Amino acid sequence: MKSAFTNKFKCLGSALLLAAVCILPEKVAVAQKSTINTLKINSAKGLQSYFRYTGHDVPLISGHRGGMAKGFPENCIASFENTLLYTPAFFEVDPRLTKDSVIVLMHDATLERTTTGRGKVSDYTWEELQRLKLKDPEGNVTDHRIPTLEEAIKWSRGKTVINLDKKDVPLEMTAAVIRKHRAEAHVMVTVHDAEQASFYHTRNKEIMFSAFVKTKKALEEYEKAGIPWSHMIAYIGPENKPENKELYDMLHARGVMCMISAAPSYDRLPDSEARSKAYRETFKAGADILESDLPVEVARAIGSLLSDSSPKEKFFGKSRLYK
Repeated sequence: MKSAFTNKFKCLGSALLLAAVCILPEKVAVAQKSTINTLKINSAKGLQSYFRYTGHDVPLISGHRGGMAKGFPENCIASFENTLLYTPAFFEVDPRLTKDSVIVLMHDATLERTTTGRGKVSDYTWEELQRLKLKDPEGNVTDHRIPTLEEAIKWSRGKTVINLDKKDVPLEMTAAVIRKHRAEAHVMVTVHDAEQASFYHTRNKEIMFSAFVKTKKALEEYEKAGIPWSHMIAYIGPENKPENKELYDMLHARGVMCMISAAPSYDRLPDSEARSKAYRETFKAGADILESDLPVEVARAIGSLLSDSSPKEKFFGKSRLYK
């Protein structure tokens, strides 16, 4: 019998037909009757177990900035929900500071590309930013507004995991927000080097990292700093290349899952067939996690790679989008 997780992907075509209506203007009314794929992770230990490499894992998907689709802006809670209608996923998001030190989700330092505003995010107060509307990937203005990090943390509890990229928010502020919300079970942080990981780990032994480990030297620096391998996934880079194999082998031997980001590479290929082939080849080459602007496409592409069972199956579930 196929596992529940495998069946989620095998039935993706039907799910796409059912949920495609969510792209229409009346998406909210339809979504109220829908269920989303959730991650059942209730503790920091559970999060570590979810990301622990076992050699018998299913491919995992990270929605870069939440996943991008027509009608759904990046770094927007509605976009996270839209992605979860189709596939289990966790999400990389981008915290930035407003003029009055509210942490919001926004990739760019400026507003023009993704909102109806102009100028720097840091020149606006939170109240002023609330007057703006977000744009979708095609530049269409939507009814969605810029969320705060705290809103995303509260929303994601019991549903998924969010991975906080490093923008202009001081590390201490990020650590404080996680501590305030006791969010170590569903919030992790991106670190670019062992020094950043050490900063967080000395303040909170439970925080999980998405760590840049693009070279053997970087791996050795994390090891020398005493960062527990159980507390990280490793970001290898944006593309498949032969030299990745040594890193895959070294990290897998330490129980660490490895991630490739297709956002700057394979997501930009000109047609869906080429993208799907690249997504599959990424996992076949040794990656365990694929971060993508197009997580629904990734899910559709990798159905043939899924095994009948996995120790990760216990983490996957369903829940009502609106309760």
